[in-house]
Amino acid sequence: MSDGASSPETTTEIEEDPHEGGFRAHTAITTERGGPRYGEFSEQVRALMDNVRYACPPPEVADELIEQLAAINEKLDATRIDEWHSPSGTRIDLPARGNITLPPFEVTDVNDDGVFATVTFRDFHLGGNKAAHGGHVAVAFDDLGGYASAVAIQGVCRTAYLTVQYRSITPLNTPLQAHTWADRVDGRKVFTKGAIYDGDRLCAEMDALFIKLNPGQQ
Repeated sequence: MSDGASSPETTTEIEEDPHEGGFRAHTAITTERGGPRYGEFSEQVRALMDNVRYACPPPEVADELIEQLAAINEKLDATRIDEWHSPSGTRIDLPARGNITLPPFEVTDVNDDGVFATVTFRDFHLGGNKAAHGGHVAVAFDDLGGYASAVAIQGVCRTAYLTVQYRSITPLNTPLQAHTWADRVDGRKVFTKGAIYDGDRLCAEMDALFIKLNPGQQ
């Protein structure tokens, strides 16, 4: 878990060890993984997801696209590697660490008050009536809440429970302010809270429990 600040240098990140079945700290992860254009590649995939969400291609266009997508998937399948070495989720210089399964966010600050980030729900995250799907809001909270918990307890955590209260519409394609913080720590338990705002308007709140993993624990 880390922020989205740009940095061309090798940095230190917590990475899972597939041989130990757990997590190990102080494993060097380079922002060069995936190459210098991996960010552009991820953005093109996000644009594809956005377009597919709203697309209604006529049959002849669908036929053409299916062939093109099949060729793309064949190329991508030949480049697949294990989760421990994939750049997705480890490129801390990119929005959401380069993980396209997450709503794109950029961490703006981490301090004693928690984690602060800007998150944007795109067309792909549509729930209906131009509002973000509640499940995607929860996904954003889960990742940013886990980050705040890890910072508070100095270790990797798993989600025990996560509850979201939807206070008002969460808009699409709008930079929103997210704040997650550890409200209380009890041993390995980190009781975490969060909020997402559109300006002064509260969109959603989170109440969650994260558990710090023991050494070697999956």
